[in-house]
Amino acid sequence: MALFLFPHNQTAYEAALDMIEKHGKAAVIHPTGTGKSMIAFQLVLRHPKDRVCWISPSEYIYHTQKRSLAEAMPDFSPDMLSNLVFMTYAKLRVWDRQLEDLKPDWIILDEFHRAGSREWGKSVHKLLSLYPNAGILGLSATNVRYLDNHRDMAIELFDGHIASELTLGEAIAKRILPAPDYIVSMYACQQELQKLKRRIQSVGNPLMQSENLKLLEKLKRALEQSKGLEQTFAKHLPDFHGKYLVFCSGREHLEEMMEKSSEWFRLADPDPHFYSVTYGDCNAAKNYAAFLEDESPHLKLLFSIDMLNEGVHVKGVDGVILLRPTASPILYLQQVGRALEAGKTAKPVIFDIVNNFEGLCSIDSIRDEIQAAFLGEACQKDKGKKWESPFRIVEELRDCRDIFEEIKRNLMAGWEFYYQKAEEFYKEHGHLSVKRSYVTSDGLALGAWILTQRRVYSGKISGTLTKGQICRLNEIGMDWNSGSEQNFEKGYQALLAYYQEYGNADVKASYVSRDGYPLGRWVGNARRRYKEAFGKPLTNEQKKRLDDLGMIWDKTAYQWEKNYAMAKAYYEEFGDLEILRTYVAKDGSLLGVWLDNQRAAYLGKRPDAAPLTQTQIQRLEEIGIKWETRNERQWIARYKSAEIFYKTNRNLKVPATYRTKDGCLLAKWLSRQREQYRKHTLSKERRELLNRIGFEGDMDSYGR
Repeated sequence: MALFLFPHNQTAYEAALDMIEKHGKAAVIHPTGTGKSMIAFQLVLRHPKDRVCWISPSEYIYHTQKRSLAEAMPDFSPDMLSNLVFMTYAKLRVWDRQLEDLKPDWIILDEFHRAGSREWGKSVHKLLSLYPNAGILGLSATNVRYLDNHRDMAIELFDGHIASELTLGEAIAKRILPAPDYIVSMYACQQELQKLKRRIQSVGNPLMQSENLKLLEKLKRALEQSKGLEQTFAKHLPDFHGKYLVFCSGREHLEEMMEKSSEWFRLADPDPHFYSVTYGDCNAAKNYAAFLEDESPHLKLLFSIDMLNEGVHVKGVDGVILLRPTASPILYLQQVGRALEAGKTAKPVIFDIVNNFEGLCSIDSIRDEIQAAFLGEACQKDKGKKWESPFRIVEELRDCRDIFEEIKRNLMAGWEFYYQKAEEFYKEHGHLSVKRSYVTSDGLALGAWILTQRRVYSGKISGTLTKGQICRLNEIGMDWNSGSEQNFEKGYQALLAYYQEYGNADVKASYVSRDGYPLGRWVGNARRRYKEAFGKPLTNEQKKRLDDLGMIWDKTAYQWEKNYAMAKAYYEEFGDLEILRTYVAKDGSLLGVWLDNQRAAYLGKRPDAAPLTQTQIQRLEEIGIKWETRNERQWIARYKSAEIFYKTNRNLKVPATYRTKDGCLLAKWLSRQREQYRKHTLSKERRELLNRIGFEGDMDSYGR
């Protein structure tokens, strides 16, 4: 079995096998869209008797890659991959104790830069240490974790053994990937102007402040004269009936962008078709399929969060629209790569629609890379011939960008002054862990400045940190995690320890770990953050990490399901739910109390409790619940016996030895009812029922 590979991938495959034979491991670093997953599939197909363990960030990515394989191999059958064991990095961590059962001959680390995360990395290193003789192949578009102190995962995991490395610029220059048209524009200008004004006003030097405020006015005028996004899209969309991927930063951002897009695209199509795919959305697959199948004469836009960033190619796409911000160069290149695909001939378009002035400069690195690659290709092919790059950049706000760059250069001088104060603090205290409100003895707001550097670094606010500045801050002990991120990590580690000890994340609200950490309270706060009802909402990555530990997001729903399962087990064993309120299940659950509470909720006798849903009612009825309590049903049965006696004898003079069909001494029961009737402790409904069988007159005989 063999797979046809593009020449660049065939070369990489052969180089990787050779390197693995010599060193046991090899990394292939090719940009998104070049088909590098086919290199790994070729390895699997060419070694059918070997066991291959394939690790990937998500099942979604892997299944999409399998579909691409099936398209590339007309005779493909799933049986061809029977020697392959697939799992996600998250599952690998959960599988931690079962790694000894894998026994792989080969290990494939797809998107291997993801193995640099704290928890996933532990399991990957354990897997590699368990099987030192397995051949290791790593695939990624980038080996550097830019927001993680620029860690190089090719060095950490593969000791620098890179079998093939190709930059995006080189792939375009070598015609492996099509050269796109790259359109740069901007939205949310007014908010950015206000932020920039505040930055300028915070400068202590009056002359510098005055000069920059003049430049700011010049920038405002330039923005007023520039084209809006409506004109930009109408001018540069290659096909008003085409399909485009739209990348957003979060759910709230996606909803805001979908709302604004109706206005932005009105000149191209007054009635565009919008679709969305987001992590955790049960309709994502249906929406994605509908987008692919839509061949109507309308503009088709697929808005995405997280789902299409890496490892996934969407067929028939004419371009991508980056509604950034995104702080990660990895994410940026992955999103750009969604428009580029090896073997594709049509010229794609990339709209980089940034929301801050800093974003207008993001194209510099990729442009320089591509131009350098084209220059190198030209030198190799024909030294005397001028070779034009097909990579076209259109900057709709070029004048605005130039003015902003001048303002930025002026403001950068103040950074050095703050850095010197931070360095002095570090030398005295050995850290930079200062509160936001911290002010130096000479009145400098150092705490606020350090927080600003963290927020700029993480992309939460606009601003620029050069690689040199980041390195200098690292040298004086900068912790890039915000206070909330540090608190999350502390709580997560405590929950992980709980999970490893007890095998679940069912933490009581009052639980405190052995070292005194209030884990129960932290879990409660995490649930509220998940519902965005408390503090800062959890990020998608944080949600995924907690999901992997079996986090119970809705404690009430979880507890209901747990008790329902116990009730169902009782029903399947005994055929009914006729149990006393005091009944306790095998696991210690107060099943009798729970069933009584369900009945009370159904009958409206617990106004403080949440009403049962129709689904819950149906499920309980399927396992034989009787909504009246056992006592109520027993009372009705006795009453029916008394009613029959009354109708037969026209009185309630029941002999002391008279028994009902179920063995009850009816006279004794009637005596208790008379006593309660006399004391007015019977409910109104029961008094009325008893009066129907002559109880009121009967009471005269017995005395009231």
